[in-house]
Amino acid sequence: MLKAVIFDFDGVVADSERLHYKALNQVFAAKGVHVPEQVHWQKYLGYTDLENVLAVNDDYKMNWSSQEIQQIIELKTAQFHALARTEAPIIDGVEEFVEMLSDHGYPLAICSGAMREDIRIMLEHSGFASAFSVMVTAEDVEKGKPDPQGYILALKRLNDKVGRKIEASSCIVIEDSHWGLQAAAAAGMRRIGVTNTYPREHLAQFADFVIDRLDKLAISDLKKICNSNGL
Repeated sequence: MLKAVIFDFDGVVADSERLHYKALNQVFAAKGVHVPEQVHWQKYLGYTDLENVLAVNDDYKMNWSSQEIQQIIELKTAQFHALARTEAPIIDGVEEFVEMLSDHGYPLAICSGAMREDIRIMLEHSGFASAFSVMVTAEDVEKGKPDPQGYILALKRLNDKVGRKIEASSCIVIEDSHWGLQAAAAAGMRRIGVTNTYPREHLAQFADFVIDRLDKLAISDLKKICNSNGL
């Protein structure tokens, strides 16, 4: 039975994945590194900033010090915030979908590898930020997706917030990447893949159901997904 919905953020709620790539690559360029866009989507998408910088440091044999790595993250954050204030629109159909869930009384959460302040900036003009009663971000976990730690924590916080037991199998997770879908599966949750970043045939390997716009889903559809292996 459907009891709660948990959203990834980048690529699900906001069209911000490209901004993370743009901000990181601008900082990397100053360090003499260029990560091709296709490589970013295939290898680094879903990483936290720290995981991304550490991976690039290893893959490109940069030998950055801990201090340099921290500086790169800080510069990327500042650059991303500047971009996000003007270039990060909410994805079409999300607001209507969130409003539908809220009107039906379902508790909602965000579980993202992004930083909390990144999400706050992008949500501040959305009009529906208050719909999310729980937010789990990169600062809250030791391991990013596909590790299930974030989703397990989001469910715990939802349970604390609503004051009743919600089972993992009663949660639907909305994700745009296989890393996130794998994390949700490991947490025992139902999964909807939305084709904002990867094609349907790719997401279908990891999701219970795949769709191109969230506002095409009705509450009855979500209940069917939660109660079975798809629609």
